[in-house]
Amino acid sequence: MEKKEKRGKILRKKLLHKYRLVVLNEETFEERFSFKLNRLNVFVFSTLSALVLISVTTFLIAFTPLREYIPGYSSTALKKRATTLAYQTDSLQQKIIANEQYLASIKMVLTGDVKSENLNRDSIFEAVQREIDEGQFIPAKEDSLLREKVQQEDKYNPLTENPVVNFVLFPPATGSISEDYNPEEKHFAVDIVTVKNSPVKATADGTVIFAEWTAETGYVIIIKHNFNLISVYKHNSSLIKQQGDLVKAGEVIANSGNTGELTTGPHLHFELWSDGYPINPRNFIDFN
Repeated sequence: MEKKEKRGKILRKKLLHKYRLVVLNEETFEERFSFKLNRLNVFVFSTLSALVLISVTTFLIAFTPLREYIPGYSSTALKKRATTLAYQTDSLQQKIIANEQYLASIKMVLTGDVKSENLNRDSIFEAVQREIDEGQFIPAKEDSLLREKVQQEDKYNPLTENPVVNFVLFPPATGSISEDYNPEEKHFAVDIVTVKNSPVKATADGTVIFAEWTAETGYVIIIKHNFNLISVYKHNSSLIKQQGDLVKAGEVIANSGNTGELTTGPHLHFELWSDGYPINPRNFIDFN
């Protein structure tokens, strides 16, 4: 106990022993100012200074823009930019998926590669019902003819206001049908016998999405119409319209011919596709 008390007294004496810190003029040894210090004061002052320095540094890092200049901390602008890029990347991925599906549909149109279990969708009743469910209706043959007749009669009628816009499909060429639509044999078209270089017309308003030469079907032109409808014209001798052109119903888009490997004479191979599935053109167009 006595030893501990002696050690305690010695420690207190060391901590509380007073010193004087004097600042002198080096040339004249004149005393400029002085401080009375002890070891305890120096320790307390150093500890408080360190705590204040740590607190100030923490505040600058956590609550001020200065943290952006400290290695390891990202800037606010960089975070916003990263968030924007993340949203843009997601949007681009969605667009890529949509484009891939669209290109896959075009590939199916060109190659006629349709699975047999999906061929029941070409039924006129199911096709019309699907269009009705989606709020998009493609008129049947008789309805198209009647609507066209009424529209022509009321074309110059001053009493008619806000006429209803009708979607009517017109025959793409003049001639007899040599081979009909037959999904069982993967013939998803009607073949119209024509005279070589006779005009091929657009069946409805739309945009040309493909106009190129193919080895099997010669010059091919594909038009995208309203209501997700696509029309295909194959074995042409030449093309008049190019990809990206806007065409009107009945406008000449190509000249019929006998090009490609899969042909036996001048004719037009005409297809209709709805939502990526073939449909019978005779259900919608009067070829007589």
